[in-house]
Amino acid sequence: MGMLTSLRALKSTSDGAAETGESEVRSYCRRFDRTFATAQGSYLIDEAGRRYIDFLAGASALNYGHNDPDMIAGLVDYISQGGVIHGLDLRTKAKARFIDVFESRILAPRSRSYRLQFCGPTGTNAIEAALKLARKVTGRSQVVAFTNGFHGMTLGALAATGNSHHRMQPSLQLPGVTRAFYDGYFGADVDTAKMLDQALSDPSSGFDKPAAILLETVQGEGGVNAASPQWLKSIAEIAKRHGALLIVDDIQAGCGRAGRFFSFEEFGLEPDIVTMAKSLSGLGLPMALVLIRPDLDQWAAGEHNGTFRGNNAAFVTASIAIEKFWCDDGLVQRIGRSSRLVRNALSKMARLVPGSRVKGRGMLQGLDVLDGKVADAVSRRCFDTGLIIETCGPHDEVLKVLAPLTSPDDVLREGLRMLEAAIVQVVGRLEAKS
Repeated sequence: MGMLTSLRALKSTSDGAAETGESEVRSYCRRFDRTFATAQGSYLIDEAGRRYIDFLAGASALNYGHNDPDMIAGLVDYISQGGVIHGLDLRTKAKARFIDVFESRILAPRSRSYRLQFCGPTGTNAIEAALKLARKVTGRSQVVAFTNGFHGMTLGALAATGNSHHRMQPSLQLPGVTRAFYDGYFGADVDTAKMLDQALSDPSSGFDKPAAILLETVQGEGGVNAASPQWLKSIAEIAKRHGALLIVDDIQAGCGRAGRFFSFEEFGLEPDIVTMAKSLSGLGLPMALVLIRPDLDQWAAGEHNGTFRGNNAAFVTASIAIEKFWCDDGLVQRIGRSSRLVRNALSKMARLVPGSRVKGRGMLQGLDVLDGKVADAVSRRCFDTGLIIETCGPHDEVLKVLAPLTSPDDVLREGLRMLEAAIVQVVGRLEAKS
């Protein structure tokens, strides 16, 4: 018994994190090495009571901040009254209310008509369902996905993900995806949409006719790459011309993160399928959704299922989130003001690092500092001073601002001041060494 206790007490020294028994696969806690006890709004509070401004926000799963009081109160009330927590895909009052709220508050005002498929509770589950349905409907097997795209960690979604580290290349072979070049991959002067169209039009290109074209309008994990409206419209036209379904992955960019509820709505796009997760539940509870054009809803009963395809607790908080934040244009206007504040601050910081640039749109923005080691040093310095901010991109060279959409202006400004101070310190130290 004494030996077992001693083994359980062993702590990993590979990154200094005070972890006991957790797999080496952990990642965020290696950089943000604290034990957090509580959270509220735009802050995480560690067990010693120190507050951290949260520019990570659950990787955009907390667009409305931590522990929104209305969602908490509604969930506590639902649980205390014995509401159904787990119900497979049985009809429940919580699900019926969510469907009604989503259709009346989100789809109808935007003149959208989609069937709602509740799949497993994470974004990768939604991607798997979308790809499976596209292949069933079209009778085709290949899917076009883009460089720097990130779509999840299960095998079908992983095949569509660009990052070789996550795909465990070359040891893991993942078929069924043809890789195309995202907007701007070769610079502003190269039209990658035209390249894709030409490849799909040429029977000798090696590009088989795809079941679907899968894209993010803003690539979050891939480096905060924002596609232009014209490129997105061109891809939609290409999909239609070649008989492929257009799937928009709105898992990170949706729920207001890129500016409006859907990241594509301001461009007039009408995707055949939309995948959502992350902030859909409002409170950070697991929940994912596939929106399907009605004529494409060709599933046989139970053909795609999962034990946790109906998170009733998440239905409760998601309904409250939509009714609180999406019944008027107040949040959209707030996002617009906040995004301008962030862009102006990042543009100022860009002058501190030669060659750096601001990327993204809405409240999904980042600063590309060109060097992953520099970005890592800045992120770690920020954490030392009380700001949590992650990095992304092919070499983790982009500092990614994912503050809650509801962050007060003074909190946003304080977090951005911390980021600027960290950049000044890191750049100054590098210049001193050279």
